[in-house]
Amino acid sequence: MRILGIDPGSRFTGIGIIEVDGDRVTSVHHGVIKTGGGEFPQRLGIIFSELLELIAEYAPDEVAIENVFVSKNAGSALKLGQARGAAICAAISRDLPVAEYSPRSVKQAIVGKGGADKVQVQHMITLLLQLKEKPVEDAADALAVALCHQHTQQTTSRMQALQQR
Repeated sequence: MRILGIDPGSRFTGIGIIEVDGDRVTSVHHGVIKTGGGEFPQRLGIIFSELLELIAEYAPDEVAIENVFVSKNAGSALKLGQARGAAICAAISRDLPVAEYSPRSVKQAIVGKGGADKVQVQHMITLLLQLKEKPVEDAADALAVALCHQHTQQTTSRMQALQQR
C-alpha cells in the first residue's frame, strides 16, 4: 500500500510518499511543492495540479493530511485551510480516501511527544525511514503525516483482529 502524506501550506506544501509492505515501510518520494509569490488563487491551482501529477505518477492508495493549526493570525489559518482544501480536492477527484491528523498527533506518533519541534521530526523521519540525508522540513513533516497514518491503520487493524478472537 502507498500512502501520500501532505503538509499543506500556501507557499510550500510538503509531500511524502511511503510504501507499506507488512511491517516494512520505505520512502518512495518526498519533496516540496513551491507555489511562488503569485496571486493566491493561482497558488491554490498549483497545489491542486501538482498533486494530481504526483498522484498519477506514484499511484498512492490513500492520502493523509495535516489539519489546520490555528495560531493567532486568522488570515494565515484561512489561507492554510484553503491550501488544505486544494490538496483534499486533488485526492478526492481521484477517488482516494483522505485521513486527517492534528500536528500534535503526528508529532506524538513519530517523536513520542506532541510538542516536538521540526528538527526532532526531521531526525526521527531520517532514522525511521533510513534516509541517506535529512529531508527539508516540509517534506519531513509530510512523511511524518504518512507514517502517522500507517501507524494508526496498523493499530486499528491489530485491535480489530483482537476483538474478533
